[in-house]
Amino acid sequence: MTEVPEHLLKRAQAAKEKAAAKAAESAAPAESAAPAESAAPAEAAASDSRIPAHLLARSQAAKSKQAVTAEADPSTAAGGTATAVVTAPVGGAVVVAGGGPPLAAGPGGHTQRLLTVVKSGSIQDVKAKPQDKVHVWPHLLVVEFVAALVCTAFLFIFSWLVNAPLLELANFNQTPNPSKAPWYFLGLQELLTMFHPMVAGVTIPGMGIFLLILAPYMDKNPSKRPEDRKFAIALMTVHLMFWGVLVTIGSFFRGPGFLFTLPWTGGVFFEL
Repeated sequence: MTEVPEHLLKRAQAAKEKAAAKAAESAAPAESAAPAESAAPAEAAASDSRIPAHLLARSQAAKSKQAVTAEADPSTAAGGTATAVVTAPVGGAVVVAGGGPPLAAGPGGHTQRLLTVVKSGSIQDVKAKPQDKVHVWPHLLVVEFVAALVCTAFLFIFSWLVNAPLLELANFNQTPNPSKAPWYFLGLQELLTMFHPMVAGVTIPGMGIFLLILAPYMDKNPSKRPEDRKFAIALMTVHLMFWGVLVTIGSFFRGPGFLFTLPWTGGVFFEL
């Protein structure tokens, strides 16, 4: 900041004394209308010797005009149209002369307001998000079709190399004892020895099938990790163990008359 010349200081001092005298003359009629805060900027500007006299006179005249206008029309002073504001830098200082009401100021007298801080970057997100889903065609159906071809080829080669033995013709005059169903029906045959045919053949199998149908609706966890699918794993384990135990008992622990026997004492009465 540069030093203010001596002649400007003398001119400012003279203007300050002249403005003070003029302000004392016009302060009496405008004292009741003007607020006490409006005199503070004038006193601060008058005490600054670096402000030229013509700017002080212009500012004082504008404030006097504003006071007269406010006294004549209170609505204009409350919320009327403000006159233009003129700023002029003098010796590093800025002088504001205006006829409108004083603007609302923040801390330190600043009138700027900070709304928000926006980080630099594009509005739209251009990063590709990973997808954990694929279409049924071709990703799933192609794999299933290849698996079906492999199974068909395996069965064809196995049936060509291995001869499946057939038993002799059935004799209706000589019923085998014990008469056992195929292994995949031995669990149901074992239930028939314990419960009524309606319960063993309809109620229990129907309840098992119905629970398996409801399983996807009771457990909607999409995770593929076994530790996250405890309900589904427990339900399927109980189902498999239930029928596995029944098939094992019907295959190896049932002898003549379909009576319970131990395979290591009475022999094994089971054929594939």
